[in-house]
Amino acid sequence: MALPRTAKLAVRMTAAIAGAATVVISAYLFFAYDRTAGGIQFVERVSWVRQLGLSYHLGVDGIGISLVVLTAFIISTGAFASWTIEHRTKEFYAALFALVTGVFGVFIAMDMFFFFLFYEIAVLPMYLLIGIWGTGPKEYAALKLTLYLLVGSAFVLVGIFGIYFFADIPQRTFDLVELGRNAAFGLYLQRIVFLLVYVGFGILAGIWPLHTWSPDGHASAPTAVSMLHAGVLMKLGAYGVLRIGVGLLPEGAQFWAPLVGVIAVINILYGAMSAMGQTDLKYVIAYSSVSHMGVVMLGIATLNAVGLNGAVFQMVSHGIMTGLFFALVGLVYEKAHTRDMPSMGGFASHMPGIAVAFAVGGLTSFGVPGTSGFMAELLVFLGAWRWQPAIAIAAVFGIVITATYVLRLLQRVFLGPFKPKFEGIPDARTTEWVALTVLSVLLILLGVLPGSLVSLIDSAIRSFVR
Repeated sequence: MALPRTAKLAVRMTAAIAGAATVVISAYLFFAYDRTAGGIQFVERVSWVRQLGLSYHLGVDGIGISLVVLTAFIISTGAFASWTIEHRTKEFYAALFALVTGVFGVFIAMDMFFFFLFYEIAVLPMYLLIGIWGTGPKEYAALKLTLYLLVGSAFVLVGIFGIYFFADIPQRTFDLVELGRNAAFGLYLQRIVFLLVYVGFGILAGIWPLHTWSPDGHASAPTAVSMLHAGVLMKLGAYGVLRIGVGLLPEGAQFWAPLVGVIAVINILYGAMSAMGQTDLKYVIAYSSVSHMGVVMLGIATLNAVGLNGAVFQMVSHGIMTGLFFALVGLVYEKAHTRDMPSMGGFASHMPGIAVAFAVGGLTSFGVPGTSGFMAELLVFLGAWRWQPAIAIAAVFGIVITATYVLRLLQRVFLGPFKPKFEGIPDARTTEWVALTVLSVLLILLGVLPGSLVSLIDSAIRSFVR
């Protein structure tokens, strides 16, 4: 915000450097974290309002670091994906990085008050980013998204107050670590509060039938905002259910697990079938996100180590994959000036790089071995089989439907005869290659070498299972 409005290149360079800095810092956290010791590390704590049990308490475990790394890569590549934005460039990048500040804050906050504060900071800039820089019915999409998420916030806030006021603990506190170690919660309180937390955070995670804001928001958002929206913002919902719902209210989680699992299966199948019925390229990816978030919620519902590992791995895998997809959709729309799949065809002959990147994302989407999607879905379905085989069998059919719409998308857009009206359509440019290359390589790298990420996640999941 301190730079002049006319210095657009300086604004873009500042954003690119800031995004790269988050990658460096998150990489340090990834490699410096002591997996053997586990638990919350890199702790920073300052007492704020002692009488209310409020403290500025930050820290990360294996789950938090995984999602911090994901966020860093999405915002760093998103800065390059937004390079061509000319309208109010300074304000766009400022709002984008304000949103990311909230996302990082949620993943590292160890105090429920600051957890909720950062959660709101992450949600509210979306209204401006879609309403000002979006496309299509952007005002409608921005308002719908904001209202849905604020309703979810109301549920979450009531749940947080329930934990704060009714926890059996000598001194009231918002501290997640303190509550996890020393607080006791009555059985009925756990059941009621977990449902509030699940619905509140679940709206952001796109649970059926409260998901309808998500496809509209995706379709109207500019490219970088879609990347963040699907790549990390929806993960805040699943993370909230895991960190607060499962972490503090395990008996409530056990009671509602069958409902969470059934809704997750509906998400997987309904989202995949809806994606198969779309002709707008962006809506296909938007509904696929609803389906893949169902896989995350299924992993959480299993409440066993394998399924929970798979849920977090799927958050990371889907975040990278959908970030790549929305970057690609933005490039195709910018160059072809359409998102209508039936009007396209043969683009691979003129934009081979974009076609290859789309193929990598597509193969990851339905879990081809050698991609990160395979390991994520394998862990989730193994965990679901150990928990409820019937639910696992139903969920697996989502892979078949996903393969159908992904292969059809690749065939319609990139294969077949090239249509003359698109003559001269270019491939990705220099700055655009950054996002495509980095995200594509990450998907393959996590598929071929998943061990380092699994060991990091598992160091935190063990305490959740206990």
